[in-house]
Amino acid sequence: MSARENTLARIRAALGKSADRAQREEIRAYIRQHAAGPRPEAEWNVVMRFRERALNSASSVDQVTSISEVPGAIARYLREQHLPLQAVCWPEFARLDWHGQEMTVEVRPANGSDLVGITGAFCAIAETGTLMTLSGKDTPPATSLLPETHIAVVGVTRIVKGMEEAWALLRNECPMMPRAVNFISGPSRTADIEQTIVLGAHGPYRVHIVIIQR
Repeated sequence: MSARENTLARIRAALGKSADRAQREEIRAYIRQHAAGPRPEAEWNVVMRFRERALNSASSVDQVTSISEVPGAIARYLREQHLPLQAVCWPEFARLDWHGQEMTVEVRPANGSDLVGITGAFCAIAETGTLMTLSGKDTPPATSLLPETHIAVVGVTRIVKGMEEAWALLRNECPMMPRAVNFISGPSRTADIEQTIVLGAHGPYRVHIVIIQR
């Protein structure tokens, strides 16, 4: 982070800006008071809408009633897809009963040889079926970007209506912006060659989302 702070300090100095708390609060106040732009009507149920849009983005979606059911749901998905029962995961899932599902799950960032990565999500955006993740010590982006299969776990209380609500949630809950904010809308894809959609071009071939109902 020191290199990042040094770079930002040089930019602030060149612009004649400071990084004091009063100035940061002035910026936050401006954002809070700034009127939101016009948006389309959104009277739909956020959970149903998120599921619908995620499926349209080529993700697959499952629902469980509690966090304790997550290992069983993930093991079932991997077996159905004929995928290995080995994965890496974020620390928040370290205490789940993976062994009870005959799974081997390591708590560490993914590397190039890992085939399955299990992550959470800061929130999910119903309007587009998008997952929003933040980089950090306990939320390494590699776990969602490197494996061929990305499995994301998100609670219904973290599903918000649109992008505006997602950024508002981030500003309210995070005193400092993370190094990176990633948006995941289904598997990686490209149509650069002859306008033919190819999955897994720059990231996972599969994105599977497990929604926890409570």
